[in-house]
Amino acid sequence: MTTFKDKCFQYYGSTDFYEVLGITKDATLKDIKKAYHKLSLLVHPDRVEPSQKEVATQKFQVLGRIHSILQDNDKRKIYDEQGDFDDETDTKFNWMDYWFKMFKKIELKDIQEYEKSYIGSETERNDIKRAYERNKGNMNKILELVPFSNCNSEPRIIEIVREMVDNGEVPEYDGFFNESKAKKLRRRKKWEAEAKETAEIDMNELEKEMEENMKKRGKVFVDMLSNLEAKYAPKKARKSITAAKSPSTRSRRKTRRSRLYKFKKYWSTADYNGFVPFLASMFQYF
Repeated sequence: MTTFKDKCFQYYGSTDFYEVLGITKDATLKDIKKAYHKLSLLVHPDRVEPSQKEVATQKFQVLGRIHSILQDNDKRKIYDEQGDFDDETDTKFNWMDYWFKMFKKIELKDIQEYEKSYIGSETERNDIKRAYERNKGNMNKILELVPFSNCNSEPRIIEIVREMVDNGEVPEYDGFFNESKAKKLRRRKKWEAEAKETAEIDMNELEKEMEENMKKRGKVFVDMLSNLEAKYAPKKARKSITAAKSPSTRSRRKTRRSRLYKFKKYWSTADYNGFVPFLASMFQYF
């Protein structure tokens, strides 16, 4: 019977988990996650030729199992001490649990810290540049695409783009620098009106909806792996890795999408700290 250890050697030429990922034994959790993501892109079944999908599926599953062990402090400690693992435990590996461990809930302080590091950063500058070029200077679109931006951010964004134009990095769009006062006023009124509307949303109810959304995304992830297994892996009896869940009604989904869209478009930490749970749910998926 082929063991998981055999598969490691067969597909990666080593039974050492750290060696498979190309990292050292003292690697941090961040190093482990980075190495896993980089390698998983190379072996993902949907990124290879049809003739290689079966092997790629096996490699992808092996890689996921290795990552699940090394990113868990208790399991990693056992592996480091024994240099091995329990094949029986491996057969009970639950992809749904793995999903929730990979994408843990982000707290308010995490979003606030990210916002502080993002605004004024090179990342924000690149996002502004991309949004400006892609939409030919349409400020409405720019504010939708650049995180943490709103009507109050316009003067700073204009200043950043002006510098880019002067440096020859981007073309100059007259509609951006000479936008009519009427258009600016319409945008601000719309922003203020919808921001007020979203401020009245029950945050507890919204958090529950986002938690359901997280579970739904987890199920999609599990279903994807199940489909890959069914298509490319040898057929065998196995336990269901996700419990049945009753679908939401269409009207409820529509309401949820509407609420989340407004939060994404008009949220500002400076004015609406209560909107942070929405951003937290967005960041934990990407």
